Amino acid sequence: MALVGKNSEKNNQNLMQLIRRAHGLVENPDLEKHRQSQDHIGELLGNSKEIQYRPVDIDGMDAEWVSVNRAHMKKYVILHCHGGGYSTGSSIYARTLTSKLAAGTSMDVLCFDYRLAPEHPYPAAAEDAMKAWNYLMLLGYGARDVIITGDSAGGNLALSLVLKLKEQERLLPRGIVLMSPWTDLTGEGKTFQTKAELDPVLDKEYIDRMTRAYAPDRDLTDPYISPLFGDFHGFPPVYIQVGENEILLDDSLRLYKNLIKAGVAANIDRFPGMWHVFQMSPFKKASEAMDKNAEFIYSVCR
Repeated sequence: MALVGKNSEKNNQNLMQLIRRAHGLVENPDLEKHRQSQDHIGELLGNSKEIQYRPVDIDGMDAEWVSVNRAHMKKYVILHCHGGGYSTGSSIYARTLTSKLAAGTSMDVLCFDYRLAPEHPYPAAAEDAMKAWNYLMLLGYGARDVIITGDSAGGNLALSLVLKLKEQERLLPRGIVLMSPWTDLTGEGKTFQTKAELDPVLDKEYIDRMTRAYAPDRDLTDPYISPLFGDFHGFPPVYIQVGENEILLDDSLRLYKNLIKAGVAANIDRFPGMWHVFQMSPFKKASEAMDKNAEFIYSVCR
């Protein structure tokens, strides 16, 4: 029994090292090598023989369709905004989540490679998100046929996109799923302090570095940069998942409070002992969380 326990602990440590590398805290400071490392992790943890990956060009922007290799639902589609602090990440890295979304819902998932900071600061990513949305509309999907999902900075981008659609008085998506969303770039969340010792993945120095790269000399309370400060009246249903051990916990808790104040049908699940975007990991708790994401998506697509 002791040997089993040691093996389990070693596996957990190896997994945590992999997750840390994915988020950039134990990684070569060379940004390009970091991005390549994330793609390797996506290929390692995300690829599945049950899933088909089809590259697509959206007006010069790389993207990919992720689909199950079986008969599946075509009426609804998922638009996924990948994480990576706005400076890293890709549709390949996002396969750790998009493969699970496609398998769990039997829906097609579109993930797009928005331009990254610091080479392309705000509003480049926001413009590219709108480009992906418009592409789906041109394909013949209605706004109400789309579920938008996002993790970390991708959760920020998902909210920013819906805020922009609302500003333009366009129809909004059927629902939004957010995993550990980064909602407040001012860094005012209390859990930056209270969870600093518990968070195995992120620290404030890393978050501050990503903020400076994405929004240099910008008003960080701009709702399109920090969606926490947006007006959510009229938003579609929102489901949030967050780990109890992450410094961005408060970003989710305050978002949930603001959504409820605005009359949005919002729900949040807090996962004890879990870290930032734990859903990408290959273990039972991550699978259970992704099942809950699928349940929410089914519930709003009835």
